[in-house]
Amino acid sequence: MLKKDITTILFDLDGTLLPMDVEVFTRAYFSLLAKKAAPFGYAAGPLTDAVWKGTAAMVKNDGKASNCERFWQVFTECMGPGSEKLRGEFDDFYAREFDKVRESVGENPLAKTAVQGLREKGYDVILATNPIFPAVGVQTRLKWVGLALEDFSLVTSYENCRTCKPNPAYYREILEKTGKKPQECLMVGNDAREDLAAREAGLSVYLITDCLIDPDKADLSGVDTGSFREFLRYAEVLP
Repeated sequence: MLKKDITTILFDLDGTLLPMDVEVFTRAYFSLLAKKAAPFGYAAGPLTDAVWKGTAAMVKNDGKASNCERFWQVFTECMGPGSEKLRGEFDDFYAREFDKVRESVGENPLAKTAVQGLREKGYDVILATNPIFPAVGVQTRLKWVGLALEDFSLVTSYENCRTCKPNPAYYREILEKTGKKPQECLMVGNDAREDLAAREAGLSVYLITDCLIDPDKADLSGVDTGSFREFLRYAEVLP
């Protein structure tokens, strides 16, 4: 069961609330994004490379600019003059065409049960998804599991964050935004590298094993782990 001093649950999205194979998701995502950019004269290969470089810049962000600013700075440097016009097209993509990527991910009917159940029990619930997407892209992915931005007291996105996972500063940024103390927060995620980094900021962690990502073969002996359903029993949302 949850520790008595826990007041706040932070959920990861991809692979936690939203089951997915990251490689399958990424292929579907880039295929559709390339089609969106093609009418403007941008080839799929350079576009994909520029998005990856922009994403890497966000992951390495030192907090001096928002993730959004870092992404578009690097993306436009890669794609050349005039490519900043794609920002509006990208936002439109995330609101519309991105929804088709739903076919590449799994379903989790318990996601809504988890968030609503924890809120009913008095917990503050935060969506601590790695802030490399705009809020509109987060909103679309939440819809796939029956949730919305309004279901969380805070949703991290590339507009409102200056750091990313696995930098512990990302979790400290959330604490600063919410006024929470690390000992009252539990991070629920599926990535042993990105989500276990929360422990370096003083948070507790529960790793969901349904779509576990553990590239470093981390020692998980002292970490609470289990399926999503098992977590709901752990949190006493389900009997």
